[in-house]
Amino acid sequence: MLAKLTLTIDDEVISRAKIYAQRKQKSVSKIVEEYLKNVSDIDRTEISTSQFDSEITNRITGMFKENYSGESYKDILSAALMEKLQ
Repeated sequence: MLAKLTLTIDDEVISRAKIYAQRKQKSVSKIVEEYLKNVSDIDRTEISTSQFDSEITNRITGMFKENYSGESYKDILSAALMEKLQ
């Protein structure tokens, strides 16, 4: 079932979104829907993977600290998704 949603977005962002959508041969609505689906899937994945804490995963968590700049896992995934959509 489809439902309407009203968003308040800057005009410049809308213009760029329309150009992007045209290049991808999709509607802006479809792009927003896909984005929201991906974001909600990321949240669901974070919740479900938290059940898998174990000694081995806790030990290897710090392996990549040298390349880590402090952002949250969710922020990293969101940035990667936005980069992919550009």
